[in-house]
Amino acid sequence: MAIQREAANAADLRAEQDVCQAVQDHHRRHRILLPEVVNGIIESCRAERIISHVDSALIPSKEEVTQLIDRLLELVFPGFFGPQEVDWGSLPYLVGQKSTELFERLSLQISRSIRHECRRTASLCSHCIDTGQEHSVDFLRRLPEVRSLVAGDVRAAFRGDPAAKSHDEIVFCYPGLYAVTVYRLAHELHRQGVPLLPRMMTERAHNLTGIDIHPAAQIGVEFFIDHGTGVVIGETCVIGDRVTLYQGVTLGALSFPRDAAGDLVRGTKRHPTIEDDAIIYSGATILGGDTVIGKACVIGGNVWLTESVPPGTKVTLETPRLVFRQNHG
Repeated sequence: MAIQREAANAADLRAEQDVCQAVQDHHRRHRILLPEVVNGIIESCRAERIISHVDSALIPSKEEVTQLIDRLLELVFPGFFGPQEVDWGSLPYLVGQKSTELFERLSLQISRSIRHECRRTASLCSHCIDTGQEHSVDFLRRLPEVRSLVAGDVRAAFRGDPAAKSHDEIVFCYPGLYAVTVYRLAHELHRQGVPLLPRMMTERAHNLTGIDIHPAAQIGVEFFIDHGTGVVIGETCVIGDRVTLYQGVTLGALSFPRDAAGDLVRGTKRHPTIEDDAIIYSGATILGGDTVIGKACVIGGNVWLTESVPPGTKVTLETPRLVFRQNHG
């Protein structure tokens, strides 16, 4: 009996070894094809250079942009975000630490943005580094003004949403406030002429919230986006004070003019102007650079507008006729 068991174990061992050998053979047979695969990818990189950033200076890091936004929010909303409690005694230390860290990290990302826009070379020059540091200091100097704007946005949200129980709830929970805060930070960098980085910041907010605000848009005080998903605010939009938008609102371009060569004409006013105290309800689409929604207008849900509306006007769709049929099945 023992001899039979030993024979069976030996047979099982041989079978297992045969399987392992077969697996290794298949692995080697497929692995030798990898050089061909690698060469194909390299040739594709050479052929499609608009999506190959090779032999060029480092560009801003998307991961670093995420970290920058998180650190900036700790200064905009001290005590709300971050690992430690904050009191008035520790606040100077927090602000000093975060400002110093942000200066270093932001300077580098701005320098890379400038270098990328200037010329694709292998390293940063002293001019780009110096300019990045200058922009970084100017930006941090503007944070008190940004915080004042954001505080107005929080007040507008609390005033406009009966579901809000506190200002803290708005800061913690409202995606519209997050998107608008990131926009306000990015807009400051855009105003300073920093390329690329502001757009990367607002696209981070877009990815998280579904709210797409171009950093070049001009937005007044006490701006409130309720719910928010699907809101689009284009590059040349001008939005006044105390404006409220609901989810799914598009402030977009009516058309894209082209020059004689067929290329898009850039730098023109393509998106609408929304004047003070306007309210635009969910699903409304307003298009065109010449379109002006006047002061205190109310634009109803799902309205499509490509023409201006005078101040104090309420624009709604006619109520559709509903048909009710009794199910007798």
